[in-house]
Amino acid sequence: MKQNNTLIRSVLLSLGALSLSVPFAAQAEEAPAPAYTITSNIGVFSQYIFRGISYTQENPAVQGGFDFAHESGAYLGIWGTNVSDLALSNATGEIDLYGGFAKTFGDWTVDVGFLQFIFPGGKYDPSGESLNTLELNAAVSWKFIQLKYSYAVTDYFGFSKKSFGADSDGSDYLELNANYEFMPSWVLNAHVGHQKVKNYGDYDFTDWKLGVTKNFEGGWQAAVAYIDTNADKTLYTICDNGIRCKDTGDSKWLLYVKRTF
Repeated sequence: MKQNNTLIRSVLLSLGALSLSVPFAAQAEEAPAPAYTITSNIGVFSQYIFRGISYTQENPAVQGGFDFAHESGAYLGIWGTNVSDLALSNATGEIDLYGGFAKTFGDWTVDVGFLQFIFPGGKYDPSGESLNTLELNAAVSWKFIQLKYSYAVTDYFGFSKKSFGADSDGSDYLELNANYEFMPSWVLNAHVGHQKVKNYGDYDFTDWKLGVTKNFEGGWQAAVAYIDTNADKTLYTICDNGIRCKDTGDSKWLLYVKRTF
């Protein structure tokens, strides 16, 4: 009987040891990579600048959004910012919806997508023409250099026959970007682009930027950049009741702090 009890205890101890070892073995196995990721971001900016133009009239902006990326290369996102209702007629803000497909081949990446600009309340008086704009885009990148082309399939930012005498669908933007990590966590940012507004050639302009970005642990990022354009000062100057005027296309500095989660 004593021998049987000893045998039973040995079996129970072995089973207990085995049951404890199984979870640790499972933990040791590497979990498979998720099929998709969802990230969010929020930042405080000294102003909102799009293609060299200040759409907050050099006033601060709070910006943020969400991004979904699938392992196939498909992606979708939403992003928003405050704007000046003078720089963007009557708009209470800007919301961008975007998506596309990106694929990497060695040092090369090909990206095709769309960008829908939505300006709540944004419209020209008295025509009531909306500022909302839809662009299609394509980009090719090699290491840290990117060439991108965007094409408006709707009237561009409300420039239309109804408002000004001619439609502007077919407007486009060509840009060259470089983001070079010259030392760990430090990135040099360079950009040049040219905006064409179809049937409104006086509004065409070239913009450029030179800056530096510092990446920190925990998803934090800080940057500073110098930005300028050759946009026509007369056309891109916005006045508040004819008293305080801002040339939205003149030279400017951009500073921001942002965090990605």
